[in-house]
Amino acid sequence: QVQLVESGGGPVQAGGSLSLSCAASGYGYSAYCMGWFRQAPGKAREGVASIYLGNGRTVYATSVKDRFTISQDNAKTTLYLHMNSLKPEDPAMYYCAADPPPCSGGLAPNEYTYWGQGTQVTVSS
Repeated sequence: QVQLVESGGGPVQAGGSLSLSCAASGYGYSAYCMGWFRQAPGKAREGVASIYLGNGRTVYATSVKDRFTISQDNAKTTLYLHMNSLKPEDPAMYYCAADPPPCSGGLAPNEYTYWGQGTQVTVSS
């Protein structure tokens, strides 16, 4: 069973930076797709960034491109989301998700099978 545990959320000032981590276990495929998603109160869950572990291909939502970076460690057991220049519209619960191959590596939440419990990010102005 795939398990995903997010960490690193917390308060940050607008314009600041924060890095999230997602510890993954229970899967043996390097060709998984993994992604970061967020959900603010009263809003639908949206994709932020995704990565195809097979070749490192990444996809970013327009709203975070050039500010956020998704990456993985060499062992492909930890997924990161480095967030820079945080804006007042970025606060949300951030979730890590994974999908086994064959996977699309897109940003649609319904494409992902496994989910973590989330980590809260708040941004103060």
